[in-house]
Amino acid sequence: MPTINIKRDHLHNELGKVYSQEEFEDLCFEYGLELDEVTSEREQIVKEKGDKKTTEGSTDVIYKIDIPANRYDLLCTTGLVRALMIFQGKVDIPKFIAVDPVDYSTNKILVTQNTQSVRPYVVCAILRNITFNQDLYDSFIDLQDKLHQNLCRKRTLVAIGTHDLDTIKGPFLYDARTPNDIKFVPLNETKEFTAAELMEHYSGNSHLKPYLSIIRDEPKYPVIYDANGTLLSLPPIINGDHSKIKLTTKNIFIECTATDENKASIVLDTIICMFSEHCSPKFQAEKIQTIYEASNETKTYPKLNTRSEKLPYDRASRMLGAKLSKEEICKLLDRMQLKCSSDDDGSLINIEIPPTRQDILHACDIIEDVAISYGYNNIVKTLPKVVTIGSQFSLNKLSNQLRYELSRCGYTEALTFSLCSKDDIANKMRLENEISRAVHIANPKTIEFQVARTSLIPGLLKTVESNKKMPLPLKLFEISDVVLKDSTKDVGSRNQRMLAALHYNKFPGFEVIHGLLDRIMQVMEVKYNSEGTNKGYFIESTNDERFLPGRCASIIYNGNSIGIMGVLHPQVITNFELVQPCAALEINVETFLKR
Repeated sequence: MPTINIKRDHLHNELGKVYSQEEFEDLCFEYGLELDEVTSEREQIVKEKGDKKTTEGSTDVIYKIDIPANRYDLLCTTGLVRALMIFQGKVDIPKFIAVDPVDYSTNKILVTQNTQSVRPYVVCAILRNITFNQDLYDSFIDLQDKLHQNLCRKRTLVAIGTHDLDTIKGPFLYDARTPNDIKFVPLNETKEFTAAELMEHYSGNSHLKPYLSIIRDEPKYPVIYDANGTLLSLPPIINGDHSKIKLTTKNIFIECTATDENKASIVLDTIICMFSEHCSPKFQAEKIQTIYEASNETKTYPKLNTRSEKLPYDRASRMLGAKLSKEEICKLLDRMQLKCSSDDDGSLINIEIPPTRQDILHACDIIEDVAISYGYNNIVKTLPKVVTIGSQFSLNKLSNQLRYELSRCGYTEALTFSLCSKDDIANKMRLENEISRAVHIANPKTIEFQVARTSLIPGLLKTVESNKKMPLPLKLFEISDVVLKDSTKDVGSRNQRMLAALHYNKFPGFEVIHGLLDRIMQVMEVKYNSEGTNKGYFIESTNDERFLPGRCASIIYNGNSIGIMGVLHPQVITNFELVQPCAALEINVETFLKR
């Protein structure tokens, strides 16, 4: 969930009212948002650097507000303030307009065939007569960063470029050229670089380094030029310094290059809807034609289209369990920036969805807005109309009881990822064949999440690896599911509830982990069977590549092995970059339900 930082005093000024923190928290809650933290620039610097005596940064109070990931219109101060003002009925819903320019001869961009293999799409628009102040300028830059991280998928789908229109001249050219043929002065630099040199120059830049790989291995890089041959942008990396936006900028040229044309159009519309409010005339943007050389096709942006949805007026009442009239529903939706009107026979509500509400994909999204506007706390609680009595799932009940007992033994619960890398469950654990037992992800996005875990122990070891500075001993446990292949299941796999515990200290601690096993069996009322028969439990020596030979035991319960315990092999410890010995225990919880 993205978080936006807004200066409290600036927010109050825009809202036209000074709120107490509690009042603003209530307003956020009513709208479905959350005030996550109240801080300041200086406090954030203290947290990052640990220097309590620092004088860096402002002491102005900053509100950090959590925003739903699909509400792109709330990712800046302008959008948030507008939404809250409309919600309170203080301003009307704006109407956004895309106007034709006086002359399309300069308001166009030619897309060459060279771009088809790298970033084939571009959409553009112009904002005229905008008035910046420092807070608005900061919000303008911050919105682009938020969109890059969110909707633009870290610039892989869309990259945004904004330029001072008064420093450049149309028509524009979107081309792709070899790295050594591209020369320009990048943003906030004074030296001219080739694109190849820039790749090396920014390889140590923490902000831009993650984006270099998007085009680095391509034979040609995308570039945008103006009519004078001035390079405006090397997307998705950086803009040129020549056309950078300043506080004095009045006219802005916006270009979004993309691998997904629809996403680019949404991004362009979002930026325009947020900042056209500060233009003259308001809520208006100027169109630019995109001419594709490969297909000889011409498209015009921005779209700023509204779309319509029809909703039976009684459906919202029925789904929410609240008796609402058609007029009440219309008023509630107006508060959520959705204009409503009745159809001819009055059975349906016609809802106009503005370009700011790209999150609305279905009628259920509209009903959710009705619920937010009405207030979840105002919905009367009722019992479901079914003849049944609910009860806790037995496996979850047992798991919770075991969590309570393990925490009483001084162990801290960890919650680790269900997905992990192949290396975590195989090479690091000295189990080369474990990969064949694992369920694989067909299209993993990162090497950290390639397979479903087959054991909880690697996750606990990675938790210790991330907390090596904590005082010893570290005693961790986790009760959760692993995923195992199972040809008898229709999906080819099954979940299995496991319990794992780990003791990390200066000495191995086999007896400590053994004591934990005895306590688990004691609370489960399972007696120790020293005779080794098929009743109760006992342990017997076994060999496992993960554990030290002679310091590993199989746990036998009612004649079947249900888990393993022992001192982990030094190579396993080293593979997880740990330096102290470690004992571990892992058992199958589900077996206790079958007795």
